[in-house]
Amino acid sequence: MTENPYPGYISHEEKKIPINDPTGKWSDLTLLPEWEEEYYDVYTVRKHGKWVMLKALKKEYAEDAKYLDMLEKEFETRYNLAHPNIVMVNDFEDVPGVGKAIITDDVYGYSLRRLIDEKRLTPRIVKRLQTQLLDALDYIQENHIIHHPITPESIIFTEYNENLKLINVGYDQTSSLSEQDTRQDIESYGKVLEEVLDNLPESLPRLRKIANKAQDKAKPYRSVMDLQLDMQRRSSSTLYIFLACFIAIMLVLIFYLIEGK
Repeated sequence: MTENPYPGYISHEEKKIPINDPTGKWSDLTLLPEWEEEYYDVYTVRKHGKWVMLKALKKEYAEDAKYLDMLEKEFETRYNLAHPNIVMVNDFEDVPGVGKAIITDDVYGYSLRRLIDEKRLTPRIVKRLQTQLLDALDYIQENHIIHHPITPESIIFTEYNENLKLINVGYDQTSSLSEQDTRQDIESYGKVLEEVLDNLPESLPRLRKIANKAQDKAKPYRSVMDLQLDMQRRSSSTLYIFLACFIAIMLVLIFYLIEGK
């Protein structure tokens, strides 16, 4: 039996899928049912002996030109992204038994959904959501990426150091994001944080307040940066006041230096 790269995650041999590849390039194809999406299946497989992940259309969509174009567009969008908390896309290939697939780096770890369900949340995971997830969202918005809402299923924590990785980032890139697109990112972040807080044994009122505000339709955060500033116990208004005071002090100093001459 082949060594399992996902201890405790894939534990049934019947999830392995026979793969007919006389070249020997592809082997050990395994479906990851917990990471599937509406139109896609996600697999782990060995490519030339190295573990990678595949994202491919479900069988019922695999021959449909509309969905093939959608898959290719997602590849083109994600291929140009480079961020430590986003799973890297490497190639777009025809894989035996799977069809056209996006090839990404492998992620040895567990989805946030799994960690919530198994009550395995840790302080480090909460910290990663406060920092790494917001950094990734800020990067996505800077690059004008339109994507499906972030959910616990699309957030993976690596097995050993619990670093955060997003496995489903975007499917299109535009010249600019609408207010609704920006708002959706912030709201989905609030929902993820709220669910995590609901499943922690301790109460974290400051984070709860942030999660609620992220979902507040009346007075929401204007940007991911505003959310980050609040997470650091600062607000953008406080920062602006600080900068204004600093500029005023510098102007006074300059005035006295000129007068002193």
